[in-house]
Amino acid sequence: MDKNRAIAEAILPLVGGAANVTDVAHCMTRLRLGLRDRSLVREAELRALPAVLGVVEDGTYQIVLGPGTVARVTPEFEALLTRSTTTAAATATADGLAAKGEAIRSARRTRNATPVRLLLRRIADIFVPLIPALIGCGVIAGLGGLLTNLHLLPSLTPALTALSAGFMSLIAVFVGLNTAKVFGGTPVLGGAVAAVVVFPGVAHVDVFGRTLAPGQGGVLGALAAALLAVRVEKWCRGRVPEALDVLVTPTLTVLVAGLATLYGLMYVAGRVATAIGDLADRLLTYGGTGAGLVLGGLFLPLVMVGLHQALIPIHTTLIEQQGYTVLLPVLAMAGAGQVGAAAAVYVRLPRNTSLRRTIRSALPAGLLGVGEPLIYGVSLPLGRPFVTACVGGAAGGGFVGLFHQFGTAVGSTAIGPSGWALLPLLAGDRGMGAALAVYGGGLLTGYVTGFAATYWFGFTRTILTDLNAPPTNANATATATRTGAGSATGPARAPVGDPTP
Repeated sequence: MDKNRAIAEAILPLVGGAANVTDVAHCMTRLRLGLRDRSLVREAELRALPAVLGVVEDGTYQIVLGPGTVARVTPEFEALLTRSTTTAAATATADGLAAKGEAIRSARRTRNATPVRLLLRRIADIFVPLIPALIGCGVIAGLGGLLTNLHLLPSLTPALTALSAGFMSLIAVFVGLNTAKVFGGTPVLGGAVAAVVVFPGVAHVDVFGRTLAPGQGGVLGALAAALLAVRVEKWCRGRVPEALDVLVTPTLTVLVAGLATLYGLMYVAGRVATAIGDLADRLLTYGGTGAGLVLGGLFLPLVMVGLHQALIPIHTTLIEQQGYTVLLPVLAMAGAGQVGAAAAVYVRLPRNTSLRRTIRSALPAGLLGVGEPLIYGVSLPLGRPFVTACVGGAAGGGFVGLFHQFGTAVGSTAIGPSGWALLPLLAGDRGMGAALAVYGGGLLTGYVTGFAATYWFGFTRTILTDLNAPPTNANATATATRTGAGSATGPARAPVGDPTP
């Protein structure tokens, strides 16, 4: 049997079966499930599966499978649901389905439905599907730059440049498509309006005595254009007669939103995008160490409340403008602090075999930037190690920020990976060698500081004694009571978002 299908088949009954699953999605590392009844989930058995790295609840039920794996398991899981739904359809009654649908809608209305979080999730839904292409093109761009610097295969480098730059030259169109889809419009109309932003012919458009530059406004202009297109389309759908809808609605949508984009949105979005680039440069050029300390130290808490999703369009704008985002390497230091903290927990708890086993299995993934198993299986349940992990992240961020202040900028050509997995995507104004050295130094600083802070300040004497007690059920219960972690060794649930930057 195919390995990915086997994983899907193992997960499905443990989440209550196909009848308990309302929707399926995935991000870089997690299988995200909408569930009718959370009480049907056999979580202990689910966590025990070798392929499952952790479980998180944040609106949806999120099963951490890791990058690559989740993208292969999700289609198999959806196929299982389709087969189960087809089998059950003959016995389902209309009244029963209607009742279930109303229950789902009611649950969704009352669960984590704050306007800010809903907006940030929608923004993430627009940009997260673009991350695989950004990563692929970023790696190809790095390979092309390496060949150029080494003066190797000069006939191949133009082809690599075309491959890496092609997507970025049209990223506005993809943003437009996804924006319309997420906000309830027709995707192709959103893409058509956003295409105006990158169309070379805009250079000949006279806008109040000025000419536009192709790409002016970038992804922010495309986002605004597609949002306006959705509003225009919905307005037309409610007023245009059905007989004329197929002709009038698309025409008015593209015409009104397109003209507004040309005569206003591109200019405004261009100014905003320029301001974002200038602010990011000044933040690290003049703020340096201080800015790095704050960004690296606060990123994990931002992830916990889901506010990190607001950074996705900022990263994308910087990549589009400058070729890389200088913020991501700084934020990635949070993962280094987490790894150092976990290593200190391992050393300080020599008799806690269960927790040490968790750390051994999760540490390789943490080194590659997948931090969920360490966060939810180690530091967050223990409390203090999560804080000391943030201290390690701050130190690593300060290291990278310091070198930026001294004139060595380090950036990433794509978003998504972190840890050592970010190495192939690094770029900078002093060349690849300098970027690798600064980023590697930041990671080592984060590891060492996170380890030292956790080793010396990560435990009270009482908790340290309890966690080093022999692993009996009584001791586990006592530890859970004293620490408030729910389990001395198991992950605690926390309402957090995906910690991918």
